[in-house]
Parts: sequence; C-alpha cells; structure tokens
Amino acid sequence: MATATAAVTPDSKVTQYVAKQQKMLINGKWVDAQSGKTFPTYNPATGEVLSRVAEGDKADIDLAVKAARAAFETGPWSTMSASERGKLIWRLADALEKNAEEFAQLESLDNGKPLKVARAGDIPLSIDNFRYFAGWATKIEGNTIPLGLRQPGKFFAYTLREPVGVVGQIIPWNFPLLMAVWKLSPALAAGCTIVLKPAEQTPLTALRLGELITEVGFPDGVVNIVPGYGETAGAALAAHPDVDKVAFTGSTEVGKLIIKASVGNLKKVSLELGGKSPNVVLGDADIDATIPGAAAAIFYNQGQVCSAGSRLFIEKSIFDKVVDGVAQKAESIRVRQGFDPESDMGPLVSEEQMHRVLGYMEEGKKEGAKSLGGGERIGDKGYFVKPSVLVNTNPNMKVVKEEIFGPVVTAIPFSDPNELVTQANDSMYGLAAGIWTRDIKKAHALAAKLRAGTVWINCYNVFDAALPFGGYKQSGWGREMGHEALEHYTEVKSVCAAL
Repeated sequence: MATATAAVTPDSKVTQYVAKQQKMLINGKWVDAQSGKTFPTYNPATGEVLSRVAEGDKADIDLAVKAARAAFETGPWSTMSASERGKLIWRLADALEKNAEEFAQLESLDNGKPLKVARAGDIPLSIDNFRYFAGWATKIEGNTIPLGLRQPGKFFAYTLREPVGVVGQIIPWNFPLLMAVWKLSPALAAGCTIVLKPAEQTPLTALRLGELITEVGFPDGVVNIVPGYGETAGAALAAHPDVDKVAFTGSTEVGKLIIKASVGNLKKVSLELGGKSPNVVLGDADIDATIPGAAAAIFYNQGQVCSAGSRLFIEKSIFDKVVDGVAQKAESIRVRQGFDPESDMGPLVSEEQMHRVLGYMEEGKKEGAKSLGGGERIGDKGYFVKPSVLVNTNPNMKVVKEEIFGPVVTAIPFSDPNELVTQANDSMYGLAAGIWTRDIKKAHALAAKLRAGTVWINCYNVFDAALPFGGYKQSGWGREMGHEALEHYTEVKSVCAAL
C-alpha cells in the first residue's frame, strides 16, 4: 500500500479556477473581504497551496446579513411564488449536473477524496437533493383546525407555514458540496434567505456553486457566501442579532459554542454533530456481505464521516473471522492521490487532521490496544494515513469513547445481547448504528433498542434526499433531508377569525 502520482490531471477549467483569487458572494456581487485579507486552501495530497480565498470576518458577515434581510423583506424573493422558487432550485440542479465533472474535480483537489468517489457520490447526491426540495417548494401547507370548546360555525381557524427568515448556515469540510446543498435546498424551498459559511479547509465548491446560483437567476441577496475562519466569520454569523436561525454541521464541541452564541436573540438552531456509531455483527450474519460492509462503514471517505461505523461489535463465535476479514480489507485499500484512477482512499483533509488521527492511534497503543496493521502515516508528502483495525480495547479507552474522524475502527467482541445493547448505547453520541444479521426479527428488535437517529440493517451509509438524517443525545438537534428538514426553516402561524 503506497502513494502514487496521479494518472489524471485536472481539466484546464478547473486549473484556471483554483489559480485565481477567490472572492465572496454578497448581494449578488463577487467582492473582496472588507479587510483585504485572504487565506490559503491546501491540496491534501501534496500539502501545497491550492488557492487563495477572501477571508471574511464580522464586517463581511454584517454586509451579508444586511443583504439577506433586504432580500427577504423587500426584494423580489419576498413576492416570488412557491412555483417560481421551485423552478429556480431545479434550474440550479440542472446547472450543477451540466458542470458535474468540474465540481467532482474541485472536490477531489480541495478535500482529497478519490475523484471516482466524488463523481459517484457527492455530485449525484447533491443534484438529487436540489431536485427533491424543488418539488417541496409548492407543498408546504398549513391546516384548518376545528376548535373543540367553541360552538361550531362561530370561528374559522387555520395554520400557515411561513419562512423563518434570514438563515446562517455553517458547513464542514468532509463533504463540502453535499453539506452545502443539504443546508441550502430546504431553506430555499421554504423561502428563506441565506448567509453560508463554508469550511475554511474546503471552500472552493461552495464558491463555484455561488457562481451557478447567480447564473441561473436567483435574486441578489438570497444566497450570500462568506468564506472565513470559524472563530471569526462563523462566530459572527452564529451571534448575529439579525439572523433568525443558524444551521451547523460539525463537531459537538463547536455545536455547543453555536448554542451559546445564539442566545442573544434566541435564534432557532439545528445541529448535526459528532458520532461514535456502533456497527453490530450478530453470529448469524452473512459473513461475505458483512466484511466488506463493515469495512466500508468505517473506511469510506477516509473515515471522515460523522456516522462512520467506528465501534465494530462482533459476536464472539465469529469475532476472529470478521476481524481478520476487515483487517484484510484495510490492508488491500489503495491509499493514493484522489486523481489516481486506482485510488480507493485519499489523504486526510489537512495536516491538523492527520496529526489528530495519528495521535489517537498512538494513545490507543499506549493504553494497550493492538493494531492489526496500519495506523501510521504513508510517505512524507500530503496527509496520507494507513487504515487500521484496533483490538484488545476496553470501554474506557479514548479510541473507543471519542470521535477520531479517520480510518480507524475498534473491534469489540460480545456474547450477551443485553450487554451488547448497554455497550452500544454507552456513548455521548447517538447519530447512527448498523446491524448485520440474517434474522430480520432480531434486526428490528435490536434497532428499536439502539439510541441512534439512523439504523442501517445489512447495509451502511445509505443516504437519500427523502430519508431524514440526524442524531440523538449529543449528536445534534433536528434532522437534515426529508420533509422534516423543512420544519427548521418555517414558522407556524395560527390564525383564528370570528364568523
């Protein structure tokens, strides 16, 4: 397993895009930061500077929020029909589809993930999500309400669902485009206006999406995109008194800071946060399907997935067979630059993230865990880490309790089903879980006991625009995708008229 030079080079359009200095989108115009500052974004495969980006801070957030407020209150967006909003979102999906290869290449360069993964996953899922919520724009409805304690015919009561207003959206670096779309599409369908802050590590696809947003005809100020650091631009957006709602995807630690920042005007908050998800293999599981499924559950996207199956619980009768199989899968993964057509796993997103993952591996070994291969850096250029399976762990180890967010799985044997449920739920997180078994009755019974927002049975990491996604406990508040996502971007108004 070794790194290799890329056999595919970026298209000239992509090369030209990353070579130019990136601006921010405020009120329909591409502008520099008020401070004039820029920051670098790095190629994770080489560690070299990829592009320079305008560095937004509080002054830029103020301008963006002001533009979003004007677009919401008095601009053409405020009077546009739901049908027209839906058509605009659909046109944006069409534009993204037309430029799919460019976006896949930008995502691979900026994030490090294999180009084939971006082509097959990130971009098609983003297009589908826009189209799904484009259809919802005309289906946001209220209800008529019979008043039980009032004389019939004396009152007419009904509810309306109205857009919540100006929304601040802060997105992570692991799926940069897809996470932006998860946030943008329901907010736009509901009629909100938006200030979006992409992750400072990976802003390029969000900024390129901003170009498409202006090209397809969204009114000025409806979508504003302000790149910058979390401590400055992100904090200013979360605390801004004229933002009605903030939506955040990222770590649980930062999510708690978002909540604190939001109290000034009691803005609404939705959070999609961390995870340490249990992936449970029962003794009757189909081993041939389970081993690759369990490996993909943790190693997909370099393990940089909030719902990754990072705690692998295996019934003792088949523990050795499954663990050996997953370790062999890890060993066979080709860790290479994303543009290499043979790449199965790219580099981690940043030097900081690489050292974080390696630090957890070192700590795990000090505490007595054993690595079945992997767990070290590959080469000295870029942020490549060899995937690893850890055994001989105990529930008090950091590698078992804390989110590593890398290609590291802890394999844990069990024999008592009741003990399994206790162990699986013994986490501050509750984002996702997996179950592998031939007995569907067992599967549904176990799914009901697991404290997780999503439970996959004989599969893992299956996402769809119609399927709500979010967590229990400290994995977050609310849901992304599905019609439930619209609840975060609407207010319910009750109207009662005397007849």
